[in-house]
Amino acid sequence: MASFATVLSSGSHARTSFSSLPTPTPRRRPATKTLALPPVPLAADLSLDSPAALAVLGSAALAAAVSLTDPERRRQQQAQEIGGTDKEVVRDYFNTTGFDRWKKIYGEATEGVNKVQLDIRIGHSKTVENAILMLKDGGPLAGVSVCDAGCGTGNLAIPLALEGAIVTANDISAAMVAEARQQAEEAIRGVEGVRMPEFEVKDLEELEGKYHTVVCLDVLIHYPQEKAEVMIAHLASLAEKRLLLSFAPKTTYYSLLKRLGELFPGPSKATRAYLHAESDVERALERLGWRVRKRGFISTQFYFAKLLEAVPAA
Repeated sequence: MASFATVLSSGSHARTSFSSLPTPTPRRRPATKTLALPPVPLAADLSLDSPAALAVLGSAALAAAVSLTDPERRRQQQAQEIGGTDKEVVRDYFNTTGFDRWKKIYGEATEGVNKVQLDIRIGHSKTVENAILMLKDGGPLAGVSVCDAGCGTGNLAIPLALEGAIVTANDISAAMVAEARQQAEEAIRGVEGVRMPEFEVKDLEELEGKYHTVVCLDVLIHYPQEKAEVMIAHLASLAEKRLLLSFAPKTTYYSLLKRLGELFPGPSKATRAYLHAESDVERALERLGWRVRKRGFISTQFYFAKLLEAVPAA
């Protein structure tokens, strides 16, 4: 088994671990390095750094407060307000208040960005970097067709294009796609031999075509497991050689942190957040005839994500 692990220190102590698996082994999972307990990152304006939130930890009041809260009721109210499902909630959010918030997180400026948002920026950027490392580990990317499903502001699509990949990038948010296109034009203009990514406004289920590699980073967090499995199946149908997915892992500990975060939402917490068990994602891939070849785990103080690279089992 080939493996490597790195620990990065950049103020938020970003930690990354990887393992490369030649064959899947039922009922066994590669050991994951034990990390310092991170607060949950499930909203960009989460107020977990407030004294009130931290004071609740370890107190008897936590159990009572968790049992009395009803985050699902808030989620249902969101959908009723815009007259739609999870998909419509996500589209509406990332075309309005969510766009401004996540544009700041994905950007480089520090003015007006709080410490939670800065930390999530570091975590997401490490996920992008490690996805690129996974892809480049298979050889040069020049001429490789890649679909960046849920491209956001182009944080992955642009560096892939600069590596020579032929990139098609999509997002459910028209605002995000417009920003990604502008960022790409600024980064790629005048660079000889680099092909501009093709940006489209589409949700994951509308994507068409065939690609050597399909990548979907930090998108599944917006959808429950049943819906996520449908999306994984569709993404796998587009990929010929590789499929990369990142998601917030579902464990007892992270589930508790997520619920705690819902007790202390920011002033405009507007996204739903779903955790996914790695075993559930892997089983979904296996049913589709894919196997996990590489695994990664990225964690900062307010961000955590599993990263899987899957290939056809045959």
